[in-house]
Amino acid sequence: MRIPFLLTAAAALALGAGSAMAANYTIDPTHTFVTFEIDHNGTSTNRGRFDNVEGTIEFDRAAKTGKVDVTVGIASVSTGTAGFDKHLQSEQLLNAAQFPTARFVSEKFDFKGDKVDEIKGQLTLLGQTHPVTLDAEKFNCYANQMLQGREVCGGDFEVKIDRTKWGSNFGLDWGAAKEVKVIIQIEAIKAD
Repeated sequence: MRIPFLLTAAAALALGAGSAMAANYTIDPTHTFVTFEIDHNGTSTNRGRFDNVEGTIEFDRAAKTGKVDVTVGIASVSTGTAGFDKHLQSEQLLNAAQFPTARFVSEKFDFKGDKVDEIKGQLTLLGQTHPVTLDAEKFNCYANQMLQGREVCGGDFEVKIDRTKWGSNFGLDWGAAKEVKVIIQIEAIKAD
């Protein structure tokens, strides 16, 4: 059993270019996904991903500030098994009918040098909101030649959550795992 978590976030995501003013970035849906991992009975790891991620990012590298507001479509969960996808979307787990989205809204960016190290914020899932900290495993900005040299920034961000904080308790009486690892792969394109 696995519980996706968004990540919302979900993620996530830090962006940056060297400018004196905050710049706006548009999430690139072809390079942005939220994936999750959860232990399956101590035997293997269940994995899945959310394919529908959208939101806004504002980033000022010089001032070391930013804002992230990212929404993940719960019905876009994809595990490679249609029956499991439906179970994840059901009332027993993510209840996509009542809570169609998860949302991450940042509160603070922390840096190591010129690179984003962590993003602290609030994650809303299953109608409940709790603080999370996204750890930057990678972060970079580059001139994307496929986009005529436009700047793209992003990275891989991770967070481990206790799903029960958001009210996801299915399977606990059988010994199902509470901890879910969420990985946010995000790239965003600087607006002209």
